[in-house]
Order: sequence, then C-alpha cells, then structure tokens
Amino acid sequence: MTTETQTPSLSELDYLPYLDDTGNLPEDLQKKIGIYAIFDQDKTLQFVGYSRDIYLSLKQHLVRKPQACHWLKAQTIAKPNRTQLENTRNAWIEENSVTPPGNGSESAAWNQPIDAKPAMTEEDKIQYENSDELRKTKLLKNIARRVEAQILEELKSRGVQTEIRFNPKLKEKGLLDLK
Repeated sequence: MTTETQTPSLSELDYLPYLDDTGNLPEDLQKKIGIYAIFDQDKTLQFVGYSRDIYLSLKQHLVRKPQACHWLKAQTIAKPNRTQLENTRNAWIEENSVTPPGNGSESAAWNQPIDAKPAMTEEDKIQYENSDELRKTKLLKNIARRVEAQILEELKSRGVQTEIRFNPKLKEKGLLDLK
C-alpha cells in the first residue's frame, strides 16, 4: 500500500493479506480514501473498487464474498477526486485484461446488500404467502438471521476476528448489510 499523487499500475503494488495473523483486516486502511483490488486465494483478480474508507469497504466485501477475499492491493490517495479514482479503477481492470467478476457479472453480489430471500425454504414460501404484513416482516427477519448465522460461521472458519454487525432494520426486509 502506498500514498502517492501518481497512481502506480496494479502490477507495481505488493500483495497484502486480506486478514492479518490475528484475523483482522488491515487497520492502517481505516478512514483512508483510495482504490483497492481484491484477489482470491490463487491471486486471481476478483474486484476493483474505490472508497472513502477502504477498511469499511473491505469489510463489506468480506461479508458478501468471503471465499473471494484473500489478497489485496491498495493505493491511498491524499487529495482524491472521483475522476482520478474511476480512471485508476478502469486502468487496473484494463491491465488485468479480463474484467473481474465483481466488476462484471457478479457486480451486485459485491456491491449490494445480501438478499436472504433466495434462502427461503418451500415451507417459508408457503408461510410467507399466507401471512399478513407483520408476520411477513418477522419471517423475513428470521430468514435474514439464518443467513447471517451461516455467514458468521463461514467467517469464523476463516479465522476472522474483526467485529461484524449487521443493520437490524434491513433484516426486516430480508436484507443483510453491515451497520
């Protein structure tokens, strides 16, 4: 990770582990503005993004796509502007020669809240169809909690120690996103 006015190419940056030895995200990226690239276990580029707080964005991506977040490269920028960030993101994607899944076909999975509704069982669907609005909300909340438990278990198996808290209001809509 570096901070410069001239943004280096993706290949010039060093790989950083997504999680350190203690199971935490790189804390030196907290409240840092910049651009980042996420790689899977085989160091295949999965996503390129930019953020006002790289740390929080990395945390969101880890929750949404835990198996795809093993390595990263980051460039913090002291005086960023949106055009500079977008141009760098586009240059890194072009340098890769293949659009990463997170910037193409899997964009929603990387950038949008997790929709727990596809995890509904047949029994859940029948119950949902035959319920009033209050019961529907409670059912969606329970399904979201079930998916949340699966995500937290997967993160635990990866050794994640960083605190993960989901927005309780979104659970009522069957969605999961960090608070």
